[in-house]
Amino acid sequence: MKGAGDLSADQLLAIEESWGAHNYHPLPIVIAQAQGAWVTDVDGRRYLDCLSAYSALNQGHVHPTILKVFQEQAARVTLTSRAFHNDQLPLLCRELAERCHSDTVLPMNTGAEAVETAIKAARRWGYQKKGIAPDTAEIVVCHGNFHGRTTTLVGFSSEPEYRRHFGPFTPGFVAVPFGDIDAMHAVIRPETCAVLIEPIQCEAGIVMPPAGYLRAVADLCRANDVLLMADEIQTGLGRTGAWFACDHEQVRPDIYILGKALSGGFYPVSAVVGRADVMNVFTPGSHGSTYGGSPLAAAVARAALRVIDEEQLVDRAATLGRALMKALASIRGGVVLDVRGRGLLVGIELDRPARIYCERLMARGVLCKETHERVIRLAPPLVIAAADLHWMVEQIVAVLH
Repeated sequence: MKGAGDLSADQLLAIEESWGAHNYHPLPIVIAQAQGAWVTDVDGRRYLDCLSAYSALNQGHVHPTILKVFQEQAARVTLTSRAFHNDQLPLLCRELAERCHSDTVLPMNTGAEAVETAIKAARRWGYQKKGIAPDTAEIVVCHGNFHGRTTTLVGFSSEPEYRRHFGPFTPGFVAVPFGDIDAMHAVIRPETCAVLIEPIQCEAGIVMPPAGYLRAVADLCRANDVLLMADEIQTGLGRTGAWFACDHEQVRPDIYILGKALSGGFYPVSAVVGRADVMNVFTPGSHGSTYGGSPLAAAVARAALRVIDEEQLVDRAATLGRALMKALASIRGGVVLDVRGRGLLVGIELDRPARIYCERLMARGVLCKETHERVIRLAPPLVIAAADLHWMVEQIVAVLH
């Protein structure tokens, strides 16, 4: 049997086309190796990764510190299930709770699982602590949201393709326009147990809320005994130039939903971090995951957090992000309608489909991806060199001017 190294890019693409489900539309590149901010395809061509696996690679590809921990832990014990304790999970819980200035950590695997976990926590809290009548709790969400791909989560999406032919959907969600605090105020009722929100809507096209919006949402929740649940899966862990995007408005949610960069790209790790009085609604048997909180996952997540801290990647994202936004200011006009973002999370909105421009950037050695059809999403690893970021801007200017 041939190994991957014996096959050409065209052969590998043909095999995937024949045998893989067609639920993605990737750029036609086959990556074989990666290091830091750079990847190499099967033909030896190098590309600057400006997507970071949707912010899962804030620490860069194959970070040596995380790799060492991954290898050492994998040689000891990878999985115990939660039927037994392991020596890594307690330390992750403490370190992550302290980082979030919160109380309790519930580890899961994928971002979607973490969002589902947060929903369960909010509903049970609503019934047990707030006194909402059984099976009537409501959660407020925003138009344009992206919280994952489970049937519950796509059920309250406003994107038709995410929903088409996947119903019937879970009830109990009320959607309002993102950024409209009056609209949110209008739907808060005694049955409202939580607001689920992204501080920046990434999949919708790097949509920024109005200044003061997150603070207003937090105040509204507090005034009405409603939980604020922040989905920081893509925006958290340094991406926006703060540990969490909520920090920019000094907002501390009742529940943080984390994932992606929590693993540094090595292993699926997610977590729900929240107030003790919210998280203690879970009792033995009420929720679980075989792999969630495994010793390998916990060890990797601890290393991923340590890298962000020790290499000062939060400050780096803030500094490089300011330089990036300044450098991109010149491309406004022509096909470019808007450039927006925070830290190393930037969207370039075009007046036409963005796919062709992503393909042209790929031809120049820059990898990024369109989102919401007309927006180029830029989210390079936070370890990217300033010179490489400057070179990226030069390629973007050349393609869009």
